Amino acid sequence: MAGRMVRSCVQTALKAVNSVVGLAGMAVILYALWMLRAWYREVTDLDQRFPVPWFIYTFLGLGIFLCLVTCSGHIAAETANGHCLSCYMIIVFVLIILEGAITVDVFLNTNWEEDFPPDPSGKFDEFKDFVRSNFEICEWVGLSVVAAQVLSIILGMVLRTLGPDRETDYDSDDDTTVPARLPLLRNQSQHGPDYAEPNTSRRSDSWKLRILDKVNN
Repeated sequence: MAGRMVRSCVQTALKAVNSVVGLAGMAVILYALWMLRAWYREVTDLDQRFPVPWFIYTFLGLGIFLCLVTCSGHIAAETANGHCLSCYMIIVFVLIILEGAITVDVFLNTNWEEDFPPDPSGKFDEFKDFVRSNFEICEWVGLSVVAAQVLSIILGMVLRTLGPDRETDYDSDDDTTVPARLPLLRNQSQHGPDYAEPNTSRRSDSWKLRILDKVNN
Protein backbone atom coordinates (compact mmCIF):
# COMPACT_ATOMS: atom_id res chain seq x y z
CA MET A 1 0.00 0.00 0.00
CA ALA A 2 2.84 2.39 0.84
CA GLY A 3 4.60 1.55 -2.41
CA ARG A 4 1.46 2.38 -4.37
CA MET A 5 1.18 5.77 -2.64
CA VAL A 6 4.84 6.59 -3.32
CA ARG A 7 4.44 5.56 -6.95
CA SER A 8 1.34 7.73 -7.40
CA CYS A 9 3.12 10.71 -5.83
CA VAL A 10 6.12 10.30 -8.14
CA GLN A 11 3.80 9.99 -11.16
CA THR A 12 1.94 13.16 -10.19
CA ALA A 13 5.20 15.06 -9.63
CA LEU A 14 6.57 13.90 -12.99
CA LYS A 15 3.41 15.04 -14.77
CA ALA A 16 3.51 18.42 -13.03
CA VAL A 17 7.19 19.01 -13.87
CA ASN A 18 6.62 17.80 -17.41
CA SER A 19 3.76 20.28 -17.79
CA VAL A 20 6.23 23.15 -17.32
CA VAL A 21 8.07 21.99 -20.44
CA GLY A 22 4.73 21.69 -22.24
CA LEU A 23 3.78 25.26 -21.32
CA ALA A 24 7.12 26.49 -22.64
CA GLY A 25 6.53 24.60 -25.88
CA MET A 26 3.07 26.14 -26.31
CA ALA A 27 4.48 29.61 -25.65
CA VAL A 28 7.15 29.04 -28.30
CA ILE A 29 4.50 27.87 -30.80
CA LEU A 30 2.32 30.94 -30.19
CA TYR A 31 5.30 33.27 -30.59
CA ALA A 32 6.35 31.52 -33.80
CA LEU A 33 2.83 31.77 -35.22
CA TRP A 34 2.75 35.48 -34.40
CA MET A 35 6.08 36.02 -36.15
CA LEU A 36 4.91 33.98 -39.14
CA ARG A 37 1.74 36.04 -39.45
CA ALA A 38 3.69 39.30 -39.30
CA TRP A 39 6.14 37.95 -41.87
CA TYR A 40 3.39 37.03 -44.34
CA ARG A 41 1.84 40.47 -43.94
CA GLU A 42 5.15 42.11 -44.83
CA VAL A 43 5.64 39.82 -47.82
CA THR A 44 2.16 40.48 -49.20
CA ASP A 45 2.57 44.23 -48.78
CA LEU A 46 5.92 44.30 -50.60
CA ASP A 47 4.73 41.79 -53.26
CA GLN A 48 8.20 40.25 -53.55
CA ARG A 49 9.70 36.80 -53.12
CA PHE A 50 11.95 36.30 -50.12
CA PRO A 51 13.92 33.28 -48.89
CA VAL A 52 12.37 30.97 -46.33
CA PRO A 53 12.50 32.50 -42.82
CA TRP A 54 14.48 29.75 -41.14
CA PHE A 55 14.32 31.33 -37.69
CA ILE A 56 10.51 31.32 -37.58
CA TYR A 57 10.21 27.71 -38.76
CA THR A 58 12.96 26.60 -36.39
CA PHE A 59 11.16 28.27 -33.52
CA LEU A 60 7.90 26.61 -34.56
CA GLY A 61 9.54 23.19 -34.85
CA LEU A 62 11.14 23.62 -31.41
CA GLY A 63 7.75 24.34 -29.84
CA ILE A 64 6.13 21.33 -31.52
CA PHE A 65 9.02 19.12 -30.40
CA LEU A 66 8.66 20.28 -26.78
CA CYS A 67 4.92 19.53 -26.86
CA LEU A 68 5.59 16.04 -28.26
CA VAL A 69 8.16 15.41 -25.53
CA THR A 70 5.58 16.52 -22.96
CA CYS A 71 2.99 14.09 -24.35
CA SER A 72 5.49 11.23 -24.29
CA GLY A 73 6.41 12.14 -20.70
CA HIS A 74 2.77 12.03 -19.61
CA ILE A 75 2.33 8.62 -21.26
CA ALA A 76 5.50 7.30 -19.63
CA ALA A 77 4.44 8.66 -16.23
CA GLU A 78 0.96 7.16 -16.50
CA THR A 79 2.06 3.68 -17.62
CA ALA A 80 5.31 3.60 -15.57
CA ASN A 81 6.74 1.42 -18.33
CA GLY A 82 10.51 0.99 -18.21
CA HIS A 83 11.06 1.30 -21.97
CA CYS A 84 8.88 4.42 -22.28
CA LEU A 85 10.63 6.07 -19.34
CA SER A 86 14.06 5.22 -20.75
CA CYS A 87 13.23 6.73 -24.16
CA TYR A 88 11.76 9.81 -22.51
CA MET A 89 14.82 10.35 -20.30
CA ILE A 90 17.20 9.92 -23.24
CA ILE A 91 15.30 12.49 -25.32
CA VAL A 92 15.26 15.02 -22.47
CA PHE A 93 18.96 14.43 -21.78
CA VAL A 94 19.88 15.03 -25.43
CA LEU A 95 17.75 18.18 -25.39
CA ILE A 96 19.60 19.47 -22.31
CA ILE A 97 22.95 18.77 -23.99
CA LEU A 98 21.90 20.75 -27.09
CA GLU A 99 20.67 23.65 -24.97
CA GLY A 100 23.92 23.66 -23.02
CA ALA A 101 26.00 23.60 -26.22
CA ILE A 102 24.10 26.56 -27.69
CA THR A 103 24.39 28.50 -24.43
CA VAL A 104 28.13 27.90 -24.18
CA ASP A 105 28.59 28.95 -27.81
CA VAL A 106 26.67 32.18 -27.26
CA PHE A 107 28.53 33.17 -24.08
CA LEU A 108 32.06 32.09 -25.06
CA ASN A 109 32.09 32.81 -28.77
CA THR A 110 32.08 36.52 -29.55
CA ASN A 111 31.18 35.86 -33.21
CA TRP A 112 28.40 33.36 -32.49
CA GLU A 113 26.01 35.17 -34.84
CA GLU A 114 28.13 34.05 -37.78
CA ASP A 115 27.31 30.41 -36.97
CA PHE A 116 23.72 31.02 -38.09
CA PRO A 117 22.59 31.84 -41.63
CA PRO A 118 21.14 35.30 -42.33
CA ASP A 119 17.46 35.64 -41.49
CA PRO A 120 15.47 37.39 -44.25
CA SER A 121 12.54 38.10 -41.95
CA GLY A 122 14.56 40.13 -39.44
CA LYS A 123 12.83 38.36 -36.55
CA PHE A 124 16.12 36.93 -35.36
CA ASP A 125 17.46 40.43 -34.71
CA GLU A 126 14.22 41.41 -32.97
CA PHE A 127 14.47 38.33 -30.76
CA LYS A 128 18.07 39.19 -29.82
CA ASP A 129 17.07 42.75 -28.92
CA PHE A 130 14.18 41.44 -26.83
CA VAL A 131 16.44 39.04 -24.91
CA ARG A 132 19.03 41.74 -24.28
CA SER A 133 16.44 44.22 -23.01
CA ASN A 134 14.77 41.60 -20.78
CA PHE A 135 17.80 39.50 -19.93
CA GLU A 136 16.87 38.78 -16.29
CA ILE A 137 13.39 37.57 -17.13
CA CYS A 138 14.65 35.42 -19.99
CA GLU A 139 17.38 34.03 -17.75
CA TRP A 140 14.87 32.97 -15.07
CA VAL A 141 12.57 31.43 -17.68
CA GLY A 142 15.44 29.47 -19.22
CA LEU A 143 16.69 28.25 -15.85
CA SER A 144 13.16 27.19 -14.88
CA VAL A 145 12.77 25.12 -18.07
CA VAL A 146 16.19 23.49 -17.62
CA ALA A 147 15.44 22.75 -13.94
CA ALA A 148 12.12 21.18 -14.95
CA GLN A 149 13.91 19.00 -17.48
CA VAL A 150 16.51 17.87 -14.94
CA LEU A 151 13.80 17.09 -12.38
CA SER A 152 11.87 15.13 -14.98
CA ILE A 153 14.92 12.94 -15.58
CA ILE A 154 15.40 12.36 -11.83
CA LEU A 155 11.72 11.55 -11.27
CA GLY A 156 11.75 9.29 -14.32
CA MET A 157 14.67 7.34 -12.87
CA VAL A 158 12.85 6.98 -9.53
CA LEU A 159 9.65 5.85 -11.24
CA ARG A 160 11.56 3.38 -13.40
CA THR A 161 13.14 1.93 -10.26
CA LEU A 162 9.73 1.54 -8.61
CA GLY A 163 8.29 -0.10 -11.71
CA PRO A 164 4.62 -0.52 -12.63
CA ASP A 165 1.91 -1.32 -10.12
CA ARG A 166 1.98 -5.11 -9.68
CA GLU A 167 -0.99 -5.25 -7.32
CA THR A 168 -3.40 -4.05 -9.97
CA ASP A 169 -2.17 -6.81 -12.27
CA TYR A 170 -2.86 -9.41 -9.60
CA ASP A 171 -6.31 -7.99 -9.02
CA SER A 172 -7.08 -8.14 -12.71
CA ASP A 173 -5.94 -11.77 -12.84
CA ASP A 174 -8.26 -12.65 -9.96
CA ASP A 175 -11.13 -10.91 -11.68
CA THR A 176 -10.61 -12.92 -14.85
CA THR A 177 -10.58 -16.26 -13.03
CA VAL A 178 -13.92 -15.73 -11.30
CA PRO A 179 -16.14 -15.96 -14.41
CA ALA A 180 -14.50 -19.28 -15.33
CA ARG A 181 -15.84 -20.79 -12.10
CA LEU A 182 -19.35 -19.42 -12.47
CA PRO A 183 -20.69 -22.06 -14.95
CA LEU A 184 -19.97 -24.84 -12.42
CA LEU A 185 -21.91 -22.97 -9.76
CA ARG A 186 -24.73 -22.29 -12.17
CA ASN A 187 -25.01 -25.94 -13.14
CA GLN A 188 -25.28 -26.94 -9.49
CA SER A 189 -27.87 -24.26 -8.77
CA GLN A 190 -29.98 -25.29 -11.77
CA HIS A 191 -30.29 -28.91 -10.59
CA GLY A 192 -31.67 -27.97 -7.16
CA PRO A 193 -31.03 -29.46 -3.72
CA ASP A 194 -32.78 -32.80 -4.47
CA TYR A 195 -30.63 -33.59 -7.45
CA ALA A 196 -28.53 -36.76 -7.22
CA GLU A 197 -25.83 -37.99 -9.49
CA PRO A 198 -26.65 -40.99 -11.77
CA ASN A 199 -23.96 -43.17 -10.19
CA THR A 200 -25.46 -42.80 -6.72
CA SER A 201 -28.96 -43.76 -7.99
CA ARG A 202 -27.57 -46.92 -9.65
CA ARG A 203 -25.83 -47.95 -6.43
CA SER A 204 -29.03 -47.55 -4.42
CA ASP A 205 -31.00 -49.68 -6.95
CA SER A 206 -28.46 -52.48 -6.84
CA TRP A 207 -28.50 -52.41 -3.03
CA LYS A 208 -32.31 -52.72 -2.99
CA LEU A 209 -32.19 -55.70 -5.39
CA ARG A 210 -29.74 -57.52 -3.12
CA ILE A 211 -32.00 -57.05 -0.13
CA LEU A 212 -35.03 -58.38 -2.04
CA ASP A 213 -33.08 -61.47 -3.15
CA LYS A 214 -32.12 -62.24 0.46
CA VAL A 215 -35.72 -61.86 1.66
CA ASN A 216 -37.08 -64.17 -1.08
CA ASN A 217 -34.51 -66.80 -0.29
